[in-house]
Amino acid sequence: MNIYNAIEEFPQNIKTVVTLGTFDGVHQGHKILLNRLLQAKQKTGYQSAVLTFFPHPRMVLQQGGEFKLLNTMAEKATLLQQQGIDNLIIHPFSLEFSRLTAEEFVKNILVDRLNVAAIIIGHDHRFGRNRTATTQDLEEMGKEYGFEVEQISAFEVQQTPVSSTKVRNALAEGNITLANNYLGYPYFITGIVAKGQQLGRTIGFPTANLHVAEDYKLIPAHGVYTASAQINGKTVYGMLNIGVRPTVSGFGQTIETHFFDFNEDIYNTPLQLNLHSRIRDEQKFESLDALKAQLHNDAQTARAYFNL
Repeated sequence: MNIYNAIEEFPQNIKTVVTLGTFDGVHQGHKILLNRLLQAKQKTGYQSAVLTFFPHPRMVLQQGGEFKLLNTMAEKATLLQQQGIDNLIIHPFSLEFSRLTAEEFVKNILVDRLNVAAIIIGHDHRFGRNRTATTQDLEEMGKEYGFEVEQISAFEVQQTPVSSTKVRNALAEGNITLANNYLGYPYFITGIVAKGQQLGRTIGFPTANLHVAEDYKLIPAHGVYTASAQINGKTVYGMLNIGVRPTVSGFGQTIETHFFDFNEDIYNTPLQLNLHSRIRDEQKFESLDALKAQLHNDAQTARAYFNL
């Protein structure tokens, strides 16, 4: 997959079929759009292109709030590459860009820059300044500039249309099972394994402490989860704690995973943690012995989940 960090970098001689949006999470609904995009590619013989934006428009237009994303840009690129997309264009989103009229966006970007033959959009797509233009407006412009428009209906999980917002809300509540159903894959966190206080070793539960560089990455609600990772080509399983470790007077949020039957030095190693289920809330115990007893129970629960 070719990755371009601005629309201006994309070769203008390439004819494309395009879909556009933030694609945060690349969830089940997004995958319907992407599959239809690939079908259009097969039909036309043109290259597929995904146009997305960073920062997320809400980070620019609604400053002051703490808006978190399901994916870092690297994670999103990996997920889109797995779908078989030819080209990913990550255009910087700014106030100036947001002020483009619908006509300017279509003519200057879709037509002149991306050489678009067809565009695939979601059921609720609106575009242009203040998002005032509709699918009907886009279809009229398609007739004028010679490209086709196809709109896809909302994908539903348990009769509920899937959206990135619903995934974020599920994760904020610690409902990892619902979030994963929406996504169609286990929610994951990527980072570098860093040295922590190594308190887990003293009670028989050494952990890998994950440092996430991107402060906009959404970390699920505090609690204990089942987790897995690929390390040196092998799948390893464990239990993961997200929280402030109140029993040992922890300072700041940590993401710590105890891997079962694993004893390798992975400090400074990039790691992707996949979250599968929630075991319990984080809680403060009266003593280290009480914490240790609970960790043994958590380990049994996690091992049973993975059939270990």
